[in-house]
Amino acid sequence: MIVVCLDLEGVLVPEIWIGVAGQTGIADLRLTTRDIADYDELMRHRLRVLDAHGLRIQDIHRVIDTLQPMEGALDFLADLRVKYQVIILSDTFYQFATPLMRQLGWPTLFCHQLLVAEDGRIEGYNLRQRDQKREAVTALRGLGFDTIAAGDSYNDTSMLAEADRGILFRPPAVVVQAYPRFPVTSSYEELGAAIDLGARELDAPTAAPGSRSLPA
Repeated sequence: MIVVCLDLEGVLVPEIWIGVAGQTGIADLRLTTRDIADYDELMRHRLRVLDAHGLRIQDIHRVIDTLQPMEGALDFLADLRVKYQVIILSDTFYQFATPLMRQLGWPTLFCHQLLVAEDGRIEGYNLRQRDQKREAVTALRGLGFDTIAAGDSYNDTSMLAEADRGILFRPPAVVVQAYPRFPVTSSYEELGAAIDLGARELDAPTAAPGSRSLPA
């Protein structure tokens, strides 16, 4: 059995924080893991900006309510779930992701938890596990599953490296340059084809043990 592990933002749905930046006009919230590889550094920056502007979780919820899956994402995910087990591994938070999961048909999601005060101020966050995307793939492989992972940002690369096959989807040029080992896809059709190719290679008796990435 093959498990496909997908990042959420930038792969299936728009970047939530970019949406918040666009609707509030706060440019400092446009930074994502495409820009800052250290997730703790990025989140500390975001919380400082929210406090400085007096934004509460209710303000972010209003933005999330306007977001929809990326064009083609629903069909891609539906087709993928027919053929494979699919898990969404994300560094977002359950308080943000629930409306988007509803639109995606409630796929399995592993992410983190925000610490929210009664007045809606976001006081902090609890990481489910450090480097949780990679750790989840490690655990799946330990259970005897073959794994294929796809993501778009710096914080996905350890997951891609740990999976039996790792694929980049619409990544920024800096990520492509830093991680040339991973094949790059730019459409759901290409991503689906790369996943299917990886699955065929993993199912083939001659598949090289310990292989980590699709051929370029």
